[in-house]
Amino acid sequence: MTKLRLSVLDQTPVGEDHTPDQALRASVDLARAAEVLGYTRYWVAEHHDSPGFASSAPEILAGTLLAHTSRMRIGTGGVLLPRYDAAKVAEVFGVLASLHPGRVDLGIGRAGGPACDFPHRLARLGALLGEGGVVPYAPVPPQMWLLGAGRESARLAGMLGTEFAFGHFFSPTGGQEALEDYRDRFRTSTGARPGGALAVRVVTADSAGRAEELAQSLLLWRARKDLGEDGPLPSYETTRRHRWTGAELERAKVHRTALVSGAPEQVSAVLAALAASHGVDELIINTLTCDPADRRRSYELLAEAFTLQVPDPHAAAPMDASGLALQGQERSRPQVWSA
Repeated sequence: MTKLRLSVLDQTPVGEDHTPDQALRASVDLARAAEVLGYTRYWVAEHHDSPGFASSAPEILAGTLLAHTSRMRIGTGGVLLPRYDAAKVAEVFGVLASLHPGRVDLGIGRAGGPACDFPHRLARLGALLGEGGVVPYAPVPPQMWLLGAGRESARLAGMLGTEFAFGHFFSPTGGQEALEDYRDRFRTSTGARPGGALAVRVVTADSAGRAEELAQSLLLWRARKDLGEDGPLPSYETTRRHRWTGAELERAKVHRTALVSGAPEQVSAVLAALAASHGVDELIINTLTCDPADRRRSYELLAEAFTLQVPDPHAAAPMDASGLALQGQERSRPQVWSA
């Protein structure tokens, strides 16, 4: 297997005693750091009516991050397509890709509305991003990703020729079969080969003990959310004082299976094994902590453990045939589908 690439899935978590605007600024700071550390791409999620997450408009946050970085791919993980008109999504990402050629990812999720017409919506979106679609048409269109945690999404991604990311942190089992389905059904007219990535929830720290403290806070938040108590991520102090109910302990046990935590050497070994077993060379890391400093430190330690290659800030970005900077990415042909 080639050298493993790491990327970031940022849900812009709001911690206890923090505000949503502070969480959004922390995402900007983390994106800057991730680029310097050598992460491949940085995605922002879409959530609504949740006190624990601040990113309800990922396309706006992605545009801000593109303006504050220079080489790393930036995108969404993902836009909830059932909530929106496909033409509007295509226009927004056409603008982003025109301003930042070769750097924009358009990750699509199927939550947020009726799923019955989702394949049609997705196909129409792809067609609109192609030449002859919406204005502006980006010479280097955004790279489309379908995000899912099941075989149905994987098969659809393969049939439409998009990239596919399996959400291990939603469903820690079934990823191998879904990714195999994706590769088996992959069809495209561009000659591209199917890749696939695995999105994994991870917490690490300078010691195993500290990592476990952070994991306990995350598990308490997730257990409460399952039981109808949706709130900001609790601090370690709150978690330490908390008297767990039986229902909370049961939900935490369920979510523990989808969390990779521990000291950096432990975590890196588990992640390498997950990548190998799923046949992927890219892991998209999702880390949730109350304090943004703990989240940033977790990503720093992972970068060190995997010896990510830090980009040369003085190297000139390669140019495409039209003279546009590709920011370290090869020029790609648009994928056009029939709606």
